[in-house]
Amino acid sequence: MASIKNKQDGDKMVKMILDCDTGIDDALAIGYAVHSPEIELLGITVCYGMAPVDYTYRNAKKIVQLLGSDIGVWKGAEKPLLLEKEYNGLIHGMDGLGNTLGNVQPEDLVDCPSLHAVDYLIEKIYEYKEELTLVVTGPLTNLALAIKKDPNIINLVGKVVSMGGALTTPGNVNRYAEANYAIDPHAANYVYKTNIPITMVGLDVTRKTLLTTEDVANWKQKGTELSCFFAEFTQYYLDAYKKIHPYLKGCALHDPLAIAVGKDPSFVQTIPIHLEVEVEGVSAGRTIEDLYREESNPLQTEVSIKVDAERFMEDFYKNIV
Repeated sequence: MASIKNKQDGDKMVKMILDCDTGIDDALAIGYAVHSPEIELLGITVCYGMAPVDYTYRNAKKIVQLLGSDIGVWKGAEKPLLLEKEYNGLIHGMDGLGNTLGNVQPEDLVDCPSLHAVDYLIEKIYEYKEELTLVVTGPLTNLALAIKKDPNIINLVGKVVSMGGALTTPGNVNRYAEANYAIDPHAANYVYKTNIPITMVGLDVTRKTLLTTEDVANWKQKGTELSCFFAEFTQYYLDAYKKIHPYLKGCALHDPLAIAVGKDPSFVQTIPIHLEVEVEGVSAGRTIEDLYREESNPLQTEVSIKVDAERFMEDFYKNIV
């Protein structure tokens, strides 16, 4: 049974697809999207990223099940466009959800749709056109493959929101790059070189949205199956942040903020800027201004530089578990 939305009659809900690599903050993003009354979540597409694609598919299905929703999940890219991907489990655990679910079992994949995530994205973009908002909280591989397969979708989709990049702040995998774009810099650069309407929600703003130990304790105290499971895998995320980013007083809500911007762009302030993503060397994945973009090329890229963190956090906690 799909989650019931308490939207007023006559109000228009945002038709959204979430494309993710279901790690911990992606799971939080799913919960936030499903419970947000402003969002009609049409489907979830997954790719490799924080774990292999079989794991990200299984993880998304598990979260949807716990949410009491019948939203479909479609499996996509297994690897970056050109690079190889290795998993260390440092931030999200080897299973993508803080080592709470273990290894994928055959029964986790028996109902996997035969339709590839890339084909699902193309199909829904044609169906909903400018009404559709696509929020990508993992590598941009699925979207890049969809554009390569059918470039017409560039001019059809209403809006893309991408959690990734870092324009005015250091990266989180090294001093240059944010993780999603570092994983597949070629896909990210390819997407930004098109004229698809895209808003980057990067580390410039997501690091200002922090979930704390006290917040996780509150979830656990609720005592529901959903709240306790969310508390369990999010604690792993918090513990990882304490080791890697001890100066931060919590863990960043990267992916939920992208959902928030997808449903209400006023959560952030943006600037229009042509972007490119470096694809080689130690700075592969870094987002920089494309100074050589032809002026005749229409600018449809917005970069988030400021966030109303207090308003976002209030909305997130109201809608998460």
